[in-house]
Amino acid sequence: MGNREDLLAGAKRCLLEKGYARTTARDIAAAAGTSLAAIGYHFGSKEQLLNAALYDATAEGLGEEFGRALRAAASKEDATERFEATWSHMIDSFPQHRQVIVAAMENLGQLSHVPELRETFAQAQAEAIDEFTHRYRQAEDDVDNASARAVATLYYLLMNGLIVQWMTDPAGVPSGKDLALAVRTIASGGQRESAPG
Repeated sequence: MGNREDLLAGAKRCLLEKGYARTTARDIAAAAGTSLAAIGYHFGSKEQLLNAALYDATAEGLGEEFGRALRAAASKEDATERFEATWSHMIDSFPQHRQVIVAAMENLGQLSHVPELRETFAQAQAEAIDEFTHRYRQAEDDVDNASARAVATLYYLLMNGLIVQWMTDPAGVPSGKDLALAVRTIASGGQRESAPG
């Protein structure tokens, strides 16, 4: 690996071990086996490096998990059942991705203190929605691009809301079944579902 890759790998280790706010440039350089100057040379700043590392760690963790959830749910015939299975899978996966989730939440807290990070964060969000769109199209190949992007955007926003809920009140997180009921209720125009026979 070159210095850039070493820095990314070291920053990811630091993010998962120490978190976003507690990781210093010296920590990263030591973990990567590089000089402090290499951070500025390759990434411009510690924050830009941490954001790149966080994006990679999130894509490798939650992004891959989302793909697994969609593939696992693909066998369900009904779209609402696929939705329920996808979100049951994702919610159940949050504990195993806790470290990257905590780092992402810490990163959000930095946006008001480091305004130039907003642009980087907005770009990362757009890339995440592109990735969700791609994964959704793979699972639902008969869906057109505009519809897939709309669903991917909703799923991205839903995942972020669920993560915040899970971080603050894990017992209060709705289940995949609860979310599917909400979708069915909205789709039916609020009409009461008849009880299964």
